[in-house]
Amino acid sequence: MTYFAGETDVAVIGAGHAGIEAGLAAARLGCRTVVFTINLDAVGNCPCNPSIGGTAKGHLVREIDALGGEMGRTADECMIQSRMLNLGKGPAVHSLRAQIDRGLYARVMKRKLELCENLQLRQAEVVDLRPRDGRWEVTTRLGAVYRAGAVIICTGTFLGGKVFVGDVSYESGPDGMFPSAFLPDRLRELGISLRRFKTGTPARVLKSSVDFSGLEVQHGDEPVTPFSYDTGRELENKEVCYISWTSEETHRVIRDNISRSPLYGGLIEGVGPRYCPSIEDKVIRFPDKARHQLFIEPCGLETEEMYLQGMSSSLPEDVQVEFYRTIPGLENVQIMRSAYAIEYDCCDPLQLNATLEFRGWPGLYGAGQFNGSSGYEEAAAQGLVAGINAARKLMGKERLILDRAGSYIGTLIDDLITKGVTDPYRMMTSRSEYRLILRQDNADERLTPIGREIGLISDERWERFQRKQSEKAAELKRVQSTTLPPSQALNDLLVSRGTTPVSTGIKICELLKRPQISYSDLTDVDPHRPELSRAVQESVEIQLKYEGYIKRQLADIEEMRRVEGKVLPEDIDYGKIKGLRLEAAEKLEKVRPENLGQAGRVSGVSPADISVLMIWLASRKDKEV
Repeated sequence: MTYFAGETDVAVIGAGHAGIEAGLAAARLGCRTVVFTINLDAVGNCPCNPSIGGTAKGHLVREIDALGGEMGRTADECMIQSRMLNLGKGPAVHSLRAQIDRGLYARVMKRKLELCENLQLRQAEVVDLRPRDGRWEVTTRLGAVYRAGAVIICTGTFLGGKVFVGDVSYESGPDGMFPSAFLPDRLRELGISLRRFKTGTPARVLKSSVDFSGLEVQHGDEPVTPFSYDTGRELENKEVCYISWTSEETHRVIRDNISRSPLYGGLIEGVGPRYCPSIEDKVIRFPDKARHQLFIEPCGLETEEMYLQGMSSSLPEDVQVEFYRTIPGLENVQIMRSAYAIEYDCCDPLQLNATLEFRGWPGLYGAGQFNGSSGYEEAAAQGLVAGINAARKLMGKERLILDRAGSYIGTLIDDLITKGVTDPYRMMTSRSEYRLILRQDNADERLTPIGREIGLISDERWERFQRKQSEKAAELKRVQSTTLPPSQALNDLLVSRGTTPVSTGIKICELLKRPQISYSDLTDVDPHRPELSRAVQESVEIQLKYEGYIKRQLADIEEMRRVEGKVLPEDIDYGKIKGLRLEAAEKLEKVRPENLGQAGRVSGVSPADISVLMIWLASRKDKEV
């Protein structure tokens, strides 16, 4: 028996990181929004690691925040330790990572959904989804039927979820929650292609059972750099992390029991993440490696649970106890939650367009792990884009498409919809051709004007952004026009930094272009420097130091966008284009790229095929004239 529960504009299925951003974006843009979750206690849950950010992922969080999303603000509110990674390398790969209070993060995010205008949060399992009269009917397990203009699927690892620990397996979502058991079959009935992926998580252990005395301590950075441009207060590190290593005995226990692993025994069918393997995978795939690093991280300020970063496993519980206790510091460890692997259904993202809407199913969107990605940050980024586009479509506004040259979010989505995935997709800085432009420090410059135009950036925040840009422009002008006279103090500084002293006056900008000299080094010899934030100083210094490289990359971007401007007709029949290879025609027919740039990134399409398409487009244009 069903009953009509009401009309809504946007229905979001799932309240993990993708669902949260999708729901908040749609509601804040004025759409009546319902966010469904199987369990209200799972809203904003971090079922894997208790952290936000990391290499390239920190870029995504900064970009989400710059567009007006929520993840960065909440991560700052719940931060217990923060570090900027890769500081020994260039600024393109500097990435922020924060340990968060896992329980607090979930509570804060749930509260934000509860208080959001236009948003209704509902505990319900969605079991049916079907188009009717230009809208979507969403049916829950208890029989409630909602009619929505758009639906965003953000099911994470709940969709057909199945947990494995040794030879024990059972239907489950993460952290012992119920899985979404009925929706996968309904999606297949709609004609949506699904595949099976797998991920895993390590054990959580009791803090008092860990011997920290011989472990390396990992402190947070001081001062703390926040994720959000809205965070006006100084943040403080409240906890430390610890580093340990596996031993040969650890590896022996794992090798002796590898036949009991569901991964190696054939019980697990799903494809796991290539860049985040389980400990048994590491031991078997890298037999010559004597040890593997792990991080012992707090899960929160009001819990004794510690997370063993780098030690995910699906081995039986008794084997887990045995091999964890061979690790220094964990000799007497008590496991609170056993490690497990989880299989789940996700879609083939080649079915999506750049707005994350399914081709052939108007108003139906996918986001997060449902699209074949991994990670909280990748999920939140997609949820934000899907939520914005669902709302704008219903309001009759132009869709939002972020390209590869403007953001890591654009790179992420473009990779998913043009290249597809064979295993859970993880964002890395190496995936971008334009990473010197797409730095985490300038995310606001790249994306806040877009967020403002969309309607997710407040007047107050816009004023702060404009003030920062004015300060940066003024400082760039000052350092380019100000000459420092030669002095003993200046030359002593230059020599101490291993660079050539000066005998004549030198502009500040020329000093800052030297790799040995930082902005802070010049404090004592630059007496007229204005009071500026660390963010402005950093931005000025990077722009000057990498000026030549930045100009070269901007030229590449201009060429890329010229090619992206060559739009491919929606009704194009690739099989009828003479000169196009059969493989290329089949791939293009499946992906249906929107422009020549996307076509060139489709796997199996060669530069020669793109030349054929360019000739075909030119001849078609001539015929139209």
